[in-house]
Amino acid sequence: MSTIHAVLKQYWGFDSFRSLQEEIVQSVLDGKDTLALLPTGGGKSICFQVPAMAKDGICVVVSPLIALMHDQVENLVKRGIKAIAITSAMSRREIDIALDNCIYGPVKFLYLSPERLQSELVQIRIRKMKVNLFAVDEAHCISQWGYDFRPPYLQIAVLRELHPKVPVLALTATATPVVVKDIQVKLAFRRPNVIQKSFSRANLAYHVRNADNKYDRLLKVANGAQGSGVVYVRNRKKTIDIARFLHEQGISATFYHAGLDAAQRQQRQKLWIDGQIRVIVATNAFGMGIDKPDVRFVVHMDLPDSPEAYFQEAGRAGRDEQKAFAVALWNNNDISELERNFERSFPSLEEIRQTYQAISNYYEIPVGSGEGQTYILDQHLLCERYKLDPLTVFNSIRFLEREGYFAVSDAVYQPSRLHVPAKKEDLYRFQVANPMYDEFIKLLLRSYSGLFEQFAKFSETQLAQRASVTKDEVIRRLKELEKHKLITYIPATDRPQMTFLGPRADAKTLHISPEHLAERKRITGERVQAMITYVKSTHRCRSRQLLAYFGETDTNDCGICDVCLERKKVVLQMNDDELADHLLRLAATEALSLQELVAKSGVEPEERVVEMIRWMMENGIIQYDSEQKIMPLS
Repeated sequence: MSTIHAVLKQYWGFDSFRSLQEEIVQSVLDGKDTLALLPTGGGKSICFQVPAMAKDGICVVVSPLIALMHDQVENLVKRGIKAIAITSAMSRREIDIALDNCIYGPVKFLYLSPERLQSELVQIRIRKMKVNLFAVDEAHCISQWGYDFRPPYLQIAVLRELHPKVPVLALTATATPVVVKDIQVKLAFRRPNVIQKSFSRANLAYHVRNADNKYDRLLKVANGAQGSGVVYVRNRKKTIDIARFLHEQGISATFYHAGLDAAQRQQRQKLWIDGQIRVIVATNAFGMGIDKPDVRFVVHMDLPDSPEAYFQEAGRAGRDEQKAFAVALWNNNDISELERNFERSFPSLEEIRQTYQAISNYYEIPVGSGEGQTYILDQHLLCERYKLDPLTVFNSIRFLEREGYFAVSDAVYQPSRLHVPAKKEDLYRFQVANPMYDEFIKLLLRSYSGLFEQFAKFSETQLAQRASVTKDEVIRRLKELEKHKLITYIPATDRPQMTFLGPRADAKTLHISPEHLAERKRITGERVQAMITYVKSTHRCRSRQLLAYFGETDTNDCGICDVCLERKKVVLQMNDDELADHLLRLAATEALSLQELVAKSGVEPEERVVEMIRWMMENGIIQYDSEQKIMPLS
């Protein structure tokens, strides 16, 4: 077994770990089930990648986001580490080959979407693997109290049965105390073990502004903060409008949303990361897996649905630990819209059944069939064909997904893939019998190595150039060879996909618990109200509000949010009588030591505060109690 510092240096080039990373890595190497709570940008992937590389065997990583899986696999491969991802976009044969490579090959990391764990094929193969660690990313998804609960995550516990002695590392950036406890129960931790870094971000100034003219306020932030930024909005049209507005004001900006094709999304993301575009205006489709350290501001033009979502998106600012701003802009219309969207996000049972029926009809899936099948999801065409409301369909699909009827992948580009399942002698016989295909087959075998053993990624356009034919002709030939069962050809796609996790049910008898629907609505409603409370509050430090939501109650004012800065303005203007009243109120509110009261006062210079406290004691206004805490003299 290699030392963890040698592994960190060899593959990642770092001389030391970040805060708590080494403690988490060591906990895992000691064989302990571990829940790691690290804020966004806290370096969670290192916590399972380093111990996995330090030991023999393979690490199985469960993650809900295909784009994130592909990014991590790509980054590992660039470092010379063999890693693969199995997603709903892959064929059964592709999965079969990939799993064999995990058992018999040099693969160190296997990334899986949670729904894949329901497959008996996957479970049987994992049992045969020499697993050294199970890593569960976005672990809050396993808890019904979590803000992004996904029932397929409940299947992760089956891994414990396949390899009872292998430790589990669960990772998340957003978990309330009740979710922290629930994660450990659901993952069958042998004993509680939480390693948590404070969610506090000392360099991140949270500001909330009640603004009727949000465009003007956004412009002030962009001009004042300098550096690159992210602007979050709710809908695609706003991304275009705001990016255009910023461009007209001389600020380089582009827009990003799930409706763009993969090439456009990748290009715009790269321009922003490379600093050629200063601001990216996006829906929440943007951000997962993005690690740009020098983001100076994140502005929310629309309110997120929960403090968890806000904290995660705002936390993309200032990862280099330099001063950065997280700004939320709101007005009364936003509150009304947030409450209206909340109500609309819970369709009636009848609307959910109607959506399920429409999906089943659209894909022509008979009752009792379709389990494990994956289909391209086009909600626009679905709504158009069956005259359905898009928002109702979207939210019905989300509910059905959470109930475990199917899994929906995020829109991510999947290149074309090719595999030759035929025996070499059968392929040769076909070439002899069909000389018009002989050169084309030879070209395939020359261009892409290992076609008999595994799927190879390829481009129809490049293949057409090599064959001196059109792209359409290449596709025709590939389909003809596939018809003869000589090759398996999977065309590229960049659209979201839907996988049925069980046989298609009769929509009329679809089991949906009204009590469960009501419970989900109650939990979500509490998050919406917490978000509204956050923006409406004007008297409590923003950082302390967010930290308290995540269970950190013993914290100090940040001193840099809008509430703290406003308080400082007031105390700086205090005369002696006002300062005395201010200190008396603080002492009456909670028991504080001299040092705590001075810090809590927010008044500078500190010498002035100490002098005032001494005067108040001498004049019988305040006194020390038996524990050396300052209290009003009764």
